[in-house]
Amino acid sequence: MASYGFTHIHLLRNYIQQVLEKSEENIFNKVKSLHRQIINNNKSTIDTAEILRKMKFLAENLPMFDRRINSEIDQALQIFDVKQGVLGIMKLIVELEKSDLGVRLINEHSCLAGEGWRRRRDKMQKQDDHEYVIKQLSGDEISTNILRSNYTIFREKYDQLVKNNLQLIDSTPNKEPDVDLLIIEIKHLIGSIIKTPNPTLWDDEFVEKIPILLSYIFAVWTLKNTKHYNISRGIEIAQSYLLIPHVAQVIAVFRLLGIGYNHQMLHIGNISNTLINNLIEIGTGEGKSVVMAITACVFALTDIDVNCSCYSEILSNRDRNEFLSVFKSLGIEERIKYGTFDKLCEQFLNEKCDIRQIVNDMIVKNQNTLTTIDIKTNTRTKILLIDEVDVFLSERFFGGTYSPIKILIDPPIKMLLDSIWLNKATITLDNVKLLHTYKTCITQYSNWIFLFDEAIKDMLFALQTYKSLQHIVRNNKIAYVQDERVVDLLIYGYNTIWAYYHEKDLGNITDDSLKANVGLIVNCGIFSYAEMPHSFGYIAGVTGTLRTLAQSEKDILTNIYRVQKNTFMPSVFGASNPTYNSANDVHVVKESEYFLTIYREIDTIRKANREILVFFESKEKLMRFYYSSELSPIKSTVQIITEEVAVKDRELYIKRAATVGKVTLLSRIFGRGTDFICDNQKILDKGGIHVLQTFFSQELAEEYQIMGRGARQGDKGSYSMILLDKNLEQFLGSNWKNELHSISPSSHYETINRARNVLYENKCSAKHLSVEQYKHGHRASKQFLNSLYKGNMEDIKKFLTKQNLGQCIVANPSRTIVLIAATLSLSPLLSFMKDIIHTLFDHVSDILAEKRLPSSLIQMQFCFYRNYKFRENQILQVSPWRTRPFDLRVFLNTINIEGENCDETMEIALEHVVNESKTKDSVSQVILIGDTPPNTKEKVKENRTFFGETYWKNTTFKEPKNYLSELKELRKKKIPVHTLYLNSLAENSFQEIAKMTGGRCAQLHMNSINSTEILIRLIAEEIFRKAV
Repeated sequence: MASYGFTHIHLLRNYIQQVLEKSEENIFNKVKSLHRQIINNNKSTIDTAEILRKMKFLAENLPMFDRRINSEIDQALQIFDVKQGVLGIMKLIVELEKSDLGVRLINEHSCLAGEGWRRRRDKMQKQDDHEYVIKQLSGDEISTNILRSNYTIFREKYDQLVKNNLQLIDSTPNKEPDVDLLIIEIKHLIGSIIKTPNPTLWDDEFVEKIPILLSYIFAVWTLKNTKHYNISRGIEIAQSYLLIPHVAQVIAVFRLLGIGYNHQMLHIGNISNTLINNLIEIGTGEGKSVVMAITACVFALTDIDVNCSCYSEILSNRDRNEFLSVFKSLGIEERIKYGTFDKLCEQFLNEKCDIRQIVNDMIVKNQNTLTTIDIKTNTRTKILLIDEVDVFLSERFFGGTYSPIKILIDPPIKMLLDSIWLNKATITLDNVKLLHTYKTCITQYSNWIFLFDEAIKDMLFALQTYKSLQHIVRNNKIAYVQDERVVDLLIYGYNTIWAYYHEKDLGNITDDSLKANVGLIVNCGIFSYAEMPHSFGYIAGVTGTLRTLAQSEKDILTNIYRVQKNTFMPSVFGASNPTYNSANDVHVVKESEYFLTIYREIDTIRKANREILVFFESKEKLMRFYYSSELSPIKSTVQIITEEVAVKDRELYIKRAATVGKVTLLSRIFGRGTDFICDNQKILDKGGIHVLQTFFSQELAEEYQIMGRGARQGDKGSYSMILLDKNLEQFLGSNWKNELHSISPSSHYETINRARNVLYENKCSAKHLSVEQYKHGHRASKQFLNSLYKGNMEDIKKFLTKQNLGQCIVANPSRTIVLIAATLSLSPLLSFMKDIIHTLFDHVSDILAEKRLPSSLIQMQFCFYRNYKFRENQILQVSPWRTRPFDLRVFLNTINIEGENCDETMEIALEHVVNESKTKDSVSQVILIGDTPPNTKEKVKENRTFFGETYWKNTTFKEPKNYLSELKELRKKKIPVHTLYLNSLAENSFQEIAKMTGGRCAQLHMNSINSTEILIRLIAEEIFRKAV
């Protein structure tokens, strides 16, 4: 029977393979038939265009064959070009542009793509008007005379170089420009500078040469990109197909290189006395990537290493690939690094040697001595160019850390993990040490078994928490969604390790993948993103939202990074054409009207034969709308772009977005850096792209970026917001209903924006706390790297011991649970807790040290509770017990604040405390933070009807709970509940809760030093009470 089953499966696979092969054969027979019709028959231009559209349709709808089909299209077009010439291509373009599919053909195939570029150049009304750009320029210390004279020098030389080189190839068909002579002249220009022993590389003579040097570099860029020009040789407008820098790009490069300032710089640097840290604001679609790349070339040519850092790996790779041919021609590709802020940290980490490999070999080979490492030396100056500086200043980066880890993969370690997983239901720390697999590790890694003992503590705790982190399986690996992509390189401690085992048991992960991805985790340090720029000799950058920075962010740039000058570039496309009025185009609606109002806006735009981009706050909210009854009439025609959509599919959807009547739903991350180019004149004539935002951004910069997805490069476009009233609680507070009702609809935006600015300014002003907290860890981690280089094993072991402390087990620990309502009105509280968690632990540890008590007495757990409109996995999110603030912050980073301030399940959170109190170490105290009273018995019963008792009875929360009953249990055990209320609505009930349990009650003012002191005092006093 088994043999029969195997044979049956084998035959079925063969049959499927045969069907696929036959289908592929049929498809390419069709494609080749269409190809032959173009090249063999004298088809009219109309017929040829239709055949090409059919081929493109197949390429877009059969993604597994798209490369081969697109290759057939390219070959057909090349033969058509040879037969019909430039005029034939022009006629074909005119015919193709009558449809959206034809427009995509024009944009994506080299024989036709030049037309799209030519049209974009035509939109640049002010591309060569240097007087317009210089007069409209604003910023610090602008010298219009210096900029004007230098631009004149640049343009005269650039035009001459391009003209001379084009003349050499125009007389020879299919000849490509030879830039070798230009490269030689560039090297000659800078040769004397590279050889000078002077630590200041750029003297006055060199700075004077910069306009000429730029003319050569830009000429190389132009001549390396003449494919569209080559196709159009011989026609009057051939020059329009060249890539030519516009005035604003050149002026921006000047300013980044220290040219065009009124007064002599006071900055004394190791590159040039005239070079000072500065930023440039360049609008969406105005060519920031060109400015970054050409600026990087100048530095790299003078033997300086350049890091071009961006928040997005996809955008970073795109920009690098666009200029790679120029970098290679100049011989500087190794000196210019493009990457994310994470990659910047990786480069710093491995600058001298492969740190992770050293750690791996040291432990796996059980070494107890380490020879001095022959480190790679690099004495070149480094500079940092930042793309979108506002993202770098965000909470994730400026207030965050990069924590390199090494997963030790070795058979004995795998067997230990297998044993723990097999016994996961009952395993304890004492049980682990009795396992044969553990004893094997003692023998195998005798010099490093202390790391194993600490790691086992974390393994056991992660067994209780690994399901709380949402993951997906992608390409046989555990992955998490980060920014606009699915990332399979993120490791959330042993939560990720156990997720591999869990998915393996479900059949979603193979044995090979499990073996390749699980092991012992070794933390190799904590590096602060905020400290990284200090390693560079010069910092500059470009951004589209410099004006929207909060004052405290501007202060950070000025005081911490010495960014002294700003420049704001005007648009070369002329005045922007968005149709938007905040008084009329921002609509606040009730929940019952929310989806219907969004649909009506979509339908209005569709019927106007325009395209619409609808941005949602999250993928979950997007999908909620997508599956709603309101969207059902047009659902089948709607396309979705979220973080989980594959990059290849995403690119196709972005191209398709510029289609008459097309509806595209997107998650918020695509509101930045995604180019929705509309070349369809029918759409533009009707009003262009409409952008609809369905949430209110916490940062004005994000709002500007989303708005900028339409009305790009001088095109028409429009923008509007439809906002759910209860979601505005995070800005207006718990009194949001009265606030909205008291003002006219035309003032909604003004009121919400004013509240947002206050909140954001407060949030930004606290960012320095996070930076200060991580300075010590950053310095210690740098010292660890030096210890590795020197082979100082004593210091290495001390650092790794401290860095890899597991959940500390001490007698009679002081355990504090912090309960927080995870609703929108408390979203600033989450940032507040992230900012103060290190300060809180540090201060308490200092107090304990004075009393000669160990800091390991502190154990803390965070518990976020929501209302009954959230399912089991979200209604209560609990961290492991932790003794290290960094681990708690990692947990806090996984929390998303959402949902209205309404009937939060305090009773469920208190039930969790009661359950924890029944464990061996119990609970010492509770800190309850919120802004609404607890639910009554009747309210609990009513709220559970949202999903129904049938649902809840199959969850952890089977029975309705009453907060008073839970409080009585805590009172019996003498566990105090300290309450911190944020507004008067919760004051009375919070006072009663504290009084009932012997706790304290106070008002919490976020971003207040006093509030931090309250938390420190509550935790420290309880520790002393238990210690005594």
